[in-house]
Amino acid sequence: MIYLAFVWHMHQPYYRDLITGQLHLPWVRLHGIKDYLDMVKILEHYPKIRQTFNLVPSLIEQIQAYCDGAQDTYQILSYKKASDLTHDEKHFIKDHFFSAHPDNIIAVSPRYHHLYLQKASHKDFSQQDYLDLQTWFNLAWFDPYCKKNNPELRKIIAKARHFSEEDKLIVLHEQIETLKEIIPTYKEFQEKGQIEVTTTPYYHPITPLLYNTNIAKEANRSTSLPGVNFSYPEDARAQIQQAVALYTKAFGRPPEGMWPSEEAVSEHIIPFFIESGIKWIVADEEILFRSLKKKRSAELLYKAHTLKRKDGNLAGLFRDRNLSDLIGFMYHKMTEHAAVADFIGHLHTIAKAFKEKDCLITIAMDGENAWEYYRNDGWDFLSHLYKCLSEDKLIQTVTVSEYLTKFPPDSNIARISAGSWIYGNFNKWMGQEQKNKAWEYLALARKELEPSAFDSQLSAENLEMAWKQIYICEGSDWFWWYGDNNDDFDRLYRKHLSNFYTFLGKKIPEYLTKPI
Repeated sequence: MIYLAFVWHMHQPYYRDLITGQLHLPWVRLHGIKDYLDMVKILEHYPKIRQTFNLVPSLIEQIQAYCDGAQDTYQILSYKKASDLTHDEKHFIKDHFFSAHPDNIIAVSPRYHHLYLQKASHKDFSQQDYLDLQTWFNLAWFDPYCKKNNPELRKIIAKARHFSEEDKLIVLHEQIETLKEIIPTYKEFQEKGQIEVTTTPYYHPITPLLYNTNIAKEANRSTSLPGVNFSYPEDARAQIQQAVALYTKAFGRPPEGMWPSEEAVSEHIIPFFIESGIKWIVADEEILFRSLKKKRSAELLYKAHTLKRKDGNLAGLFRDRNLSDLIGFMYHKMTEHAAVADFIGHLHTIAKAFKEKDCLITIAMDGENAWEYYRNDGWDFLSHLYKCLSEDKLIQTVTVSEYLTKFPPDSNIARISAGSWIYGNFNKWMGQEQKNKAWEYLALARKELEPSAFDSQLSAENLEMAWKQIYICEGSDWFWWYGDNNDDFDRLYRKHLSNFYTFLGKKIPEYLTKPI
């Protein structure tokens, strides 16, 4: 029997400004209406399918913020009447409200596509054009489940153009109503046993690098290190503990599993998982073979392993990179039937190799970004995949904890190799000039929280916010994007660091006013 464990990773960086309360970028909201809900709702039609979903705490917190009334910059401009838009606001809308896949999101609506071509041709927009664009940008991101099952959205989609301000407000209202469904839906499906929900260190940091940036050399000796060393093991521990606390509050029970941010692991952080009550983690297959110092082997990959340590045990699963990447990056180029046939063909080939033996195949991948490259937001592909898997006698889908309960791992990994899912090292977050500069700024800021550094008269509230802000700045996404000239993330990282100094009542360093 092939036991198949899907682990879908749902993550967004922390976009919210802790001082203003406003979110700078809209991706929590837009992926919330496009991916987070329907990825679970689709399972209503396939009761035999079991899956694991990983929800990053910084995502959960921001979903709740929207439900409580927080807004992002794009949303604020969407609410504004088209007749009241300033010249600069119109310019922003034309520049940013086509931020969607041109073929699979924009071109699905003739009116939205017409506006897209109108902008590309540098033609002027009328007031009605701006109103239609405000509406379609917010409407087009809804997933197929919402578009089909929400009668209010169906009416507006059928209307297609010449929207009123009232039409636009309905779309924006339904966005928040959809966001309100997300966490209760995950909780419901977990309680009935069809899914398992796991978590990640709170703000998605590369925990081995929080422990000590020198660990990057352990994964790749040629990595260039920042000029200022960052070494705060207590921060790695805190990010894990805070994640467990938020999860327990949201789901009424502690998590069994944890997806280390970017599947980044090292021996140093294993005790932190164990002491926080985590039972299992998932990492990339390259980490497994580096740890065992062996070549790629199906016999070693398609099973769970144990990390036996003096303080307890931790199970480790290692994803099949090839099969995960086929779904993530390749199958959208094929028809749904051809892609599913290819995927299941791979599974049957593995089953033949194992003959009568059982094995576990782990598919661990991003659960949101892949689908905009698929027709119909991936709904057709996933529907056919789940139908075929439900009918296949050789394959049984499982949640990870369900499998581990049935088949406790018996092979031990004495020491886990340091690395991540990308080439088994940390070079995506460290080593390049801009990335290292960002780490140096972070290290200088973190020193301000050492007991001898900050003002003892600082209010408890400001100190708490300063800690929260530094944990946000430890998130992986800021370092990921440095080197790729992503102005949004550069501005937001420097804004977070600037807010940190504001909470401490200290002057913001001049270097934070300049792009890294």
